[in-house]
Amino acid sequence: MSKTDNAVTPPVAKKVPTERVHHGDVVVDDYTWMADKTDPEVIAYLEGQNAFVEAQTAHLKPLQDAIFGEIKSRVQETDMSVPTRIGDYWYFTRTEEGKQYGISARCPVAGPDDWDAPTISPGEQLPGEQVVVDANAEAQGHDFFSLGAATVSEDGRWLALSTDTVGNERYTLRIRNLATGEELPDTIADTAGGALWSRDAKYLFYLTVDDAWRPDTVWRHEVGSGKPDVQVFHEPDEGYWVGMGGARSRAYIFIGAGSKTTSEVYAIPTSDPTAEPVSLAPRVPDVEYEVDHAIIAGRDYFLFTHNGVGPDGEKAENYAVDIAPVDDPAARTPLLSHDPTRRIEDVEAFADYLVLSYRADALPKMAIADLRRINGIPTAADFAEVRFDQPLSAVGPGGNPEWSAPKLRIGYTSFIEPTELLELDVATGERTLLKRQIVLGGYDPDDYEQSRVWATAEDGTKIPVSLVRRKGTRDSAGPAPMLLYGYGSYEHSIDPSFSISRLSMLDRGLVFAVAHVRGGGEMGRHWYEDGKKLAKRNTFTDFIAVARHLIDTGVTDPRHLVAEGGSAGGLLMGAVVNEAPELFHGIVAAVPFVDALNSILDPSLPLTVIEWEEWGNPLADPEVYAYMKSYSPYENVRAVDYPAILALNSLNDTRVLHTEAAKWAAKLQDQTTGTAPILLKTEMKAGHGGVSGRYKQWEQTAFELAWILEQSGAVDD
Repeated sequence: MSKTDNAVTPPVAKKVPTERVHHGDVVVDDYTWMADKTDPEVIAYLEGQNAFVEAQTAHLKPLQDAIFGEIKSRVQETDMSVPTRIGDYWYFTRTEEGKQYGISARCPVAGPDDWDAPTISPGEQLPGEQVVVDANAEAQGHDFFSLGAATVSEDGRWLALSTDTVGNERYTLRIRNLATGEELPDTIADTAGGALWSRDAKYLFYLTVDDAWRPDTVWRHEVGSGKPDVQVFHEPDEGYWVGMGGARSRAYIFIGAGSKTTSEVYAIPTSDPTAEPVSLAPRVPDVEYEVDHAIIAGRDYFLFTHNGVGPDGEKAENYAVDIAPVDDPAARTPLLSHDPTRRIEDVEAFADYLVLSYRADALPKMAIADLRRINGIPTAADFAEVRFDQPLSAVGPGGNPEWSAPKLRIGYTSFIEPTELLELDVATGERTLLKRQIVLGGYDPDDYEQSRVWATAEDGTKIPVSLVRRKGTRDSAGPAPMLLYGYGSYEHSIDPSFSISRLSMLDRGLVFAVAHVRGGGEMGRHWYEDGKKLAKRNTFTDFIAVARHLIDTGVTDPRHLVAEGGSAGGLLMGAVVNEAPELFHGIVAAVPFVDALNSILDPSLPLTVIEWEEWGNPLADPEVYAYMKSYSPYENVRAVDYPAILALNSLNDTRVLHTEAAKWAAKLQDQTTGTAPILLKTEMKAGHGGVSGRYKQWEQTAFELAWILEQSGAVDD
């Protein structure tokens, strides 16, 4: 490959000094002018940076095209999901070759006892098949398209459909008659995306957001009446987000209000959809809880998954489950006690069993209690783990909307095994494979290997690291090209998962690694607590420790190591490249939260107030201000030899504003003393998730992988 002339330079951003003063600290910011995305000068700057990226990566176009072709050739483009029963219909999604988006469809069940999903070859129609939503038709004429809600009423007649054609996550909600295809004039703009029907389909519940993009209000819309919508619930506290959902039993609508550390759940009986929501437990600072409805031995209960104080007086850091009669939700008794080795994530109720999702040994797991075999309320001993042979894998419920389903669907995958959907007969333990992700071209998992190693952080903590490679990769050829991925925020865990696009890296000799750093949730709640607020630096030092471990053990070296993270993982990338630029040859930061301090100082921005419980409040607390300033990537760009950096940005992102990556790239280009390119690529018609449409997404992925492969040395310079 021949590289583009390195004399090509990026556009130089003008400097307009602006003072920021907090707690007596005066900071001059040269690039705040980039915040206004309607400013023609900002658009011209971003487009100029895009042109620079295109020039710098033009030589990678053949490799990019090859990778796109590989992804496309491995995907069965005309395919369909396993039908899922909801009420009197089987619902499923089709994809068709050449079409960007999926097609949601349904067909009627044969009768009340029809629980065996129909099987048919992709491309063929099922008897009585009806299209519910063709996203390709909905997206026609739009550069961006996202489906927020596609919710069908219980009687199967009405579809609540919400769409975003900008990328700013403001959805327009419409109601469609599925029998006639006609839409009612009941159009509601600027909703938060979800929708929930009353059982009689007379009412539709939906959410709206405030000026800071916070979902704060639940509304009840009387379909076709022309009446003003009724405010059902409003959360005035800017630190709380509102959500809603329905119990699988269809007996209750739940409304939740939650901050990062505290929550409260309200219930509305579906037998009276106009009733006022009732709180099931009061807010207690630093206590989170979720609720489900269960019927055990003929009696109705609420199940509370919480991290409050247990009967022993100790806080259930890793969560516990309580049970209470629905007519006295305050009369809670323990169902599953706190266990420091097990992080309970959820408990789901079905007519005949309870399903527990939890984390142990840094992996997601599940266990089931068969209520038919239990006389009364189950105990911990009644929950049987669903086991798989692969030690490094992920298992969880696989989509089970029906209360009375006689069998449970389970999702299973690993880093090297395509995703499987299985059906478990809870009574017998028999498993039936319903679908395995198709990988065309003769993929064999035995050609690849996955493993886990442990790095030691600077405070002695052991950090789990997942490694994935093609067998025989650089066994005797020295350090291997490597992509090291990390996130480390919001208790979000990076679990084993299969990726078709990743094969294009593995087959070229690159090793894929995941650093399961603190701030995530892999090792339990304490793992998260030890990587937030005034312990946030642990996230960054953990990642650096992992990089050094992989270098010191000879798996890779700085010439071949590329790191990647997105959103809050982009903050991780910006922090580690400031602190240890010598360890990396390349950095990919997608929609990166790199101007963290300035964003968290501005409560008018989306997400800021609720984020204070994640990062601290630098407006009110000088210690938090100084701590955030010490690691915020934009604040700490300095005159050093930075490695090559690819910053991926979206103009319409409402979660991490476009200005963060734009300012960061401008400062990096101004400060770096090295010759490695600093690239800023902005999608001008996309949001936080990037471009929409699967072929466009594959093209973007191919671009990123080509850049990573070159920077890692997996392909010739």
